[in-house]
Amino acid sequence: MFERLLTSFQNIFKIPELRTRVLFTLGMLIVYRVGAHIPTPGINGEALSDFLQKQGGALLGFLDIFSGGSLSRLTIFALGIMPYISASIILQLLTVVIPHLSKLAKEGERGRKKIIQYTRFGTIVIALIQGFGIAVGLEQMNQGAFVLSPGWGFRFMTVITLCAGTGFLMWLGEQITERGIGNGISLIIFAGIVARLPAAVAQTFDLYKVGQLSFPLLVVLTLIMFGVVAAIVFLESGRRKVPVQYAKRVIGRRVYGGQSTHIPLKINTAGVIPPIFASSIIAFPATIAGFFETPWIKAVGSQLAPGSLLYTLMYVGLIVFFCFFYTAVVMNPVDMADNLKKYGGFVPGIRPGQRTSDYIYSVLTKITFAGAIYLAIVCVIPEFLIYKLNMPFYFGGTSLLIVIGVGLDTAQQIESHLLNRNYDGFLQKGKLRGRTT
Repeated sequence: MFERLLTSFQNIFKIPELRTRVLFTLGMLIVYRVGAHIPTPGINGEALSDFLQKQGGALLGFLDIFSGGSLSRLTIFALGIMPYISASIILQLLTVVIPHLSKLAKEGERGRKKIIQYTRFGTIVIALIQGFGIAVGLEQMNQGAFVLSPGWGFRFMTVITLCAGTGFLMWLGEQITERGIGNGISLIIFAGIVARLPAAVAQTFDLYKVGQLSFPLLVVLTLIMFGVVAAIVFLESGRRKVPVQYAKRVIGRRVYGGQSTHIPLKINTAGVIPPIFASSIIAFPATIAGFFETPWIKAVGSQLAPGSLLYTLMYVGLIVFFCFFYTAVVMNPVDMADNLKKYGGFVPGIRPGQRTSDYIYSVLTKITFAGAIYLAIVCVIPEFLIYKLNMPFYFGGTSLLIVIGVGLDTAQQIESHLLNRNYDGFLQKGKLRGRTT
């Protein structure tokens, strides 16, 4: 198996186009990681980093994951790619309620380019607002101890720097998608998370060396991590296949149709969006409360902090809610049933039209509920180990979901390039199925 995998990686560099794409992607990710260490002008970065790690709270720690540590050090990439993701999600939601955007989404390539342009504008607007908020917050935080020269000059410089950093990351992601391999935006988040994994592994082994972590407990943590990874890989690749039969049609002297196929419905259609939204919503009031000294505000913040019963219940509830909400946004059973009827397709045993849409909706509801429970368990396991059993588990569920999902997508694209040129892929039989297959 190892020899076959090694041969597959060697085949990557035998295809000139694929080799160029892989090297281009690696080069762009290196540029991203270099920029993640360039500090924003006019700020005492070391003092700010120490303060945020102690007082920053849940939301800042959560957002710092997606910026690859840039937010805690306030580098030029401190906002990361999150403004672009926020703008994309807002545009997806608005597509459902605004007829003009819905029409653009159905116009093919032209409409897609227009929506991407709107997303870029939205990214800049969100980055400007967040950059200004960070600049004003830094001037007021800890009596302005982290700002060398407060005033409008500092605010203007900070806003321009952070907005330019986000704009550059957005361009970088689009270049990777177009000229590299994989989805550029996802790979940037992937690189930021992976860059922090060696430090997490080192922390775990440091605890083992000083005796705070016993060997049996280290083995248990390792088995749990591998078990979670295996479950994520299995379920992220899982599909519920709805059989579809196309009726035969006689046109002239030829017979068309008659073939059988299926509609692959993902178990986890929403991906990693529900945990991201749920964590952001719950962590926001807890983070704000951390900057106040009022007793009742502190009490509210402590109840919403990770590890509390209220936090866990709200976290699970919001994950389930956003799983159903996002699935309803991106999957429309009525449109699917109408398209099947239009092209002469039907689900065996189900009448075309309303009955078919009801059947697809029923199947989606069942698998979405299963996917929501799976997401909730994966995301709650680290909280349970850290705060209930006092185990030093540094590999968060959301981070693992992103890393594994992006890895599957990228490997699937490489697999397609290899198979299209008659090279062996990564698997002995069949194709590697990513999330977008």
